[in-house]
Amino acid sequence: MIDYIAEKKESYLESLKNGEPSNGNHENYKEDSEDVESDEEEEEEDSEGDIENLGEANRQMTTPTQRKRLIKQGYRLIGEHSAVKLCRWTKSRVRGHGGCYKHTFYGINSNQCMEMTPSLACANKCVFCWRHHTNPVGTKWKWDTDNAEFIVSESINAHLKLIKELRGIFDTKMERFNEALKIRHCALSLVGEPIMYPQINELIEELHKNEISTFLVTNAQFPKEVESLVPVTQLYVSIDAPDKMSLKKIDRPLFRDFWERFLRCIENLKYRKERTVFRLTLVRNFNMTEQKTEIEGYANLMKLGEPDFVEIKAVTFCGTVHDNAITMKNVPWHDEVVEYAKALINIDDYVRDYYDLVCEHRHSCCVLIAKKSYCVNGKWNTWIDYPVFNKLVTIGREFTGLDYSCETPEWALFGSPEEGFDPEDTRIYTKGRHKLNK
Repeated sequence: MIDYIAEKKESYLESLKNGEPSNGNHENYKEDSEDVESDEEEEEEDSEGDIENLGEANRQMTTPTQRKRLIKQGYRLIGEHSAVKLCRWTKSRVRGHGGCYKHTFYGINSNQCMEMTPSLACANKCVFCWRHHTNPVGTKWKWDTDNAEFIVSESINAHLKLIKELRGIFDTKMERFNEALKIRHCALSLVGEPIMYPQINELIEELHKNEISTFLVTNAQFPKEVESLVPVTQLYVSIDAPDKMSLKKIDRPLFRDFWERFLRCIENLKYRKERTVFRLTLVRNFNMTEQKTEIEGYANLMKLGEPDFVEIKAVTFCGTVHDNAITMKNVPWHDEVVEYAKALINIDDYVRDYYDLVCEHRHSCCVLIAKKSYCVNGKWNTWIDYPVFNKLVTIGREFTGLDYSCETPEWALFGSPEEGFDPEDTRIYTKGRHKLNK
């Protein structure tokens, strides 16, 4: 594989640079380039959700109005810049109605997962952001900073208070409820850009001390931070578009050199030792035109970053148009997501030789592509052995993603009759009449 990439890399990079008109050059990227906003951000903003980098003094990240809106949306704010919110899949799993796609793909217990962020701020204003754009934006950390240990402790307390509110729901399964009181996973993907937080490494280590696995998502605008990040259980990079102009349209980044930063983050990913993931959110008419050049662009990014996994998921419509252009017309069907994944796998010899379509979670409109190295003795090993990961982190020696992987159950595999739904749960169909299917 290494020889193959070495032979082709120059042409891949050239394709990435020249696929769209670009003001920057990946090879000449400077890590300490001046933080400036994109052209569209130079215009005056009238939204209270946008906080720009004005002045040098530290200050509060959110305004009282922003905090009020976030609380109304169900967030529990922690200190100056962090938050937790109860994921609907956590509630679903407690009630025995099924877990999230990470349960199907990686074996997490959704009822034991905490969704949080140490940074409400982000360097993008993505058109499909389902947080209603009430979070601040910025390119540098210039806010008061809370201690990592404080954030973890208070986040756990806030999450458990939300869990305890589920006790009174009529169909809560008490075994699942009691399990939920012991947090085992943390999705660092709630809102904003977690990697912006200056003490992100200390926060990750604090979570690991509590035997809580870490699933960290970055929007690929902070390459230096990606490079210096301590090992996490699984590191995600959001791949929202295959070329510069499409990325600008869909992510609306603040950095003028956003494309060079994006490529640098992806390239850094292949040097990481833990499990790495590309997350593709498909938005019809934005990054899902099904043109061959578009799919080739995604394939070229895979060659650059060599992720262990590629998640392809339909965009989630947040229920309101607000100030973006996303409607239900932009949401693809699950079968369309599957066909897109198949087209990506078959786009060229590299992807076809090293990746395969492995899992699906139909009720999330999501599929998983995995490196063939995760097929061990004829069995796919996309699930994570969390006790083994905890031990490896405690020991402190270098390890790889395969060192803490374990076998994927049959019901989670692509093409299974269950379509990724755990047979231990009961699926609820809420449209029309309720249907209960085991």
